[in-house]
Amino acid sequence: MGKQNIVIVGGGGAGVNAAKVLSKTLDHSKYQLILINPLPYRIWLIATLRLAVTQDEALKKDVFLPYDKIFLNGNGKFVEGKVVSFEASKEGGSVILESGEKIDYHILVLSQGATWQGPPAFPSTDSGVKEHLSSIHNKLANAKDIVLVGGGAVGIELAGEIKDEWPDKKVTIVHGDKFLLNPSYPDKVRKSAAASVTARGINLLLDEFINEPDTKEVQGISTASGKQLKNADLVVQTRGPRPNTAFVSEALGPASLSSLGLIKVRPTLQLSEYDNIFAAGDVIDWKEQKQAAKSSVHGVLVGANIQAFLNKVPLKPYKGSTEMIVITNGKASPSLPDLEKMWILIISLPITELGSRIL
Repeated sequence: MGKQNIVIVGGGGAGVNAAKVLSKTLDHSKYQLILINPLPYRIWLIATLRLAVTQDEALKKDVFLPYDKIFLNGNGKFVEGKVVSFEASKEGGSVILESGEKIDYHILVLSQGATWQGPPAFPSTDSGVKEHLSSIHNKLANAKDIVLVGGGAVGIELAGEIKDEWPDKKVTIVHGDKFLLNPSYPDKVRKSAAASVTARGINLLLDEFINEPDTKEVQGISTASGKQLKNADLVVQTRGPRPNTAFVSEALGPASLSSLGLIKVRPTLQLSEYDNIFAAGDVIDWKEQKQAAKSSVHGVLVGANIQAFLNKVPLKPYKGSTEMIVITNGKASPSLPDLEKMWILIISLPITELGSRIL
């Protein structure tokens, strides 16, 4: 009998950490560990906003991270490809790549992450990634009056990066709520964010919407309420991500996803109807903010739980993570009286306080 495949779909924080754990613990005489990702490297999204502004070649080494050091002693295999569908059963199944290749699995991990708009919306090819970065940089460099659509972490951080590189450019954040960020965080924190942003000379339009769905050059633009931004020459999407789960719904049916398109999981991060399918990272239906640090925690737990499943011992539940957010408003190191240069915020909230406030 040949080896059985443990297949991980997606090489972000969750997938990589699951792979690291399993490369150490699996009996490699029985199991083949396979990590599948569209690109031959992981993109460290947290740093990409600065890269879009500066085009710093040295920074690229920290942003584009190859998979050559993921597997302990080479105990694993990387496959470059995009999973477009999969077949599921409680005894195993197969994933189908865009190329048509089919890879069988005994255990499957769904950690394919989210899709973004604007600067973090990287294509799934290496040439596409380079073209995307160049295009975003050129648009930002040539613009004089930039409108950022979305006042979450991406909008705040990109605004700060733009002001660092081009202090004289006009930057406006348009956000569809009365405060920046989202209601998962206390109002005093959201007000603090606004104070830090406006101290940099960044304009805010709150409780307003821009209906333009693309990042594009414009000749003026209006909000949904009719407010005119006559001199705006570039609109940049900085809204939050959406889970990349359409192919999951096609494979398992709409009932496998929440109303927000997130994969329903048990506390062990197994799917409701399949003991041999796990999910982790930004795709799971869990009442917490979607963040890289949490995805990594998910991945470590999934790796350990897969090993427990194979060993026929009890699996451990995910109990949530402390809520924390770190947002930069530019790259200069701050002194206490100089907070307009950089704003770093850390929040800790018990998971029980979040409840239905999670968006």
